[in-house]
Amino acid sequence: MSDQNIHPSAIIGPQVRLGEGVVVREHVIIEGEVSIGDGTVIEPFVIIRGPTDIGRRNHIYQFCSIGEGCQDLKYKGEPTRLRIGDDNTIREHCTMHRGTVQGNSVTVVGNHNLFMVNTHVAHDCTVGDNCIFANNATLAGHVTIDDWVIFGGLAAIHQFGRVGCHAFIAGMAALNMDVPPYVMAAGHYAKPYGINKVGLSRRGFTEAQVALVRKAYMELYHSKKTLEEALESIEVLAAEDEAVISPIITFIKESERGIIR
Repeated sequence: MSDQNIHPSAIIGPQVRLGEGVVVREHVIIEGEVSIGDGTVIEPFVIIRGPTDIGRRNHIYQFCSIGEGCQDLKYKGEPTRLRIGDDNTIREHCTMHRGTVQGNSVTVVGNHNLFMVNTHVAHDCTVGDNCIFANNATLAGHVTIDDWVIFGGLAAIHQFGRVGCHAFIAGMAALNMDVPPYVMAAGHYAKPYGINKVGLSRRGFTEAQVALVRKAYMELYHSKKTLEEALESIEVLAAEDEAVISPIITFIKESERGIIR
């Protein structure tokens, strides 16, 4: 471990492994079984505790608490883990907790995510890639967030909840049910408000693909069909573009809490 990028006031435990070019600023504490990948920057007053694995080129801003034991009362100090991927931006006062043995024993954060000020990722959560969590967005325990999801400020989701890919969660939304892929959700408790058309267009979906997603949404929310009947109709739409429609079908079939309706 080279100390050329380590401020003298930082406290680095003997089990910590730092990659090439890691920058550790003033008064950082890193202890326990922690590995940090190449090019990651840790700003002042961050605390990182292990077991925690942090990938490459992450930027963790001041006053964050990363890899701390979780707030679940069942947690008794077991050596669970937090895993963070590459190229994430984690802004001030964010908290990310390790998993529990009652869950998967690991909390997982993917790549290219932005966590704005005061966001919280609880124990046993799984966050995909390219997500944005605005200020004070909160994930309860055991939550699963797929790729390209946006959470507005102060939005929160119930434990064991799920949000599908390319969904948009409005500010101050409260989710007590699952949100299918591509859907915009808002309110307390959240309800569906159309598809994330702007987001899909920005990510390269064609007009035909967006129109197909809208057809699936209409079957799900405006056809007056039961969920089972709507799912049958959506399965027919999959013949036009399976890659676009199959995430909706899979998500609904795997939902345990039920979807917002």
